[in-house]
Amino acid sequence: METAQQTVYERVGGHPTFVALVDAFYAGVAEDPELRAMYPEEDLGPAADRLRMFLEQYWGGPKTYGEQRGHPRLRIRHAPFAVTPTQRDRWLHHMLGALDGLHLEPELDAEIRDYLIRAAHFMVNSFEE
Repeated sequence: METAQQTVYERVGGHPTFVALVDAFYAGVAEDPELRAMYPEEDLGPAADRLRMFLEQYWGGPKTYGEQRGHPRLRIRHAPFAVTPTQRDRWLHHMLGALDGLHLEPELDAEIRDYLIRAAHFMVNSFEE
């Protein structure tokens, strides 16, 4: 996840890169009624902030997520929502599309892409459509 000199967070460009990733992702979510329904808040801004902080911390950036929210506990935090394979696929469609828009170096893109795919599969908690 990190080189001896720089974290992935630093290698991809830091905060501005994660803002761009999350903004592009949530632009897709906002236009996807089925996925948007999983977000109970009318304003997607707070969800975007949480995701950005989580990703920044995961990839070696500021520890703001942990300081404000504690351990990520991703499955527990998402347990109230039926995350089906279809919802996973919709999430991945928008997230990987947002990642494509960053035009990262292939090695970095592959590392982040692999994590996002594994994380999305891990979050599935319902097989009823």
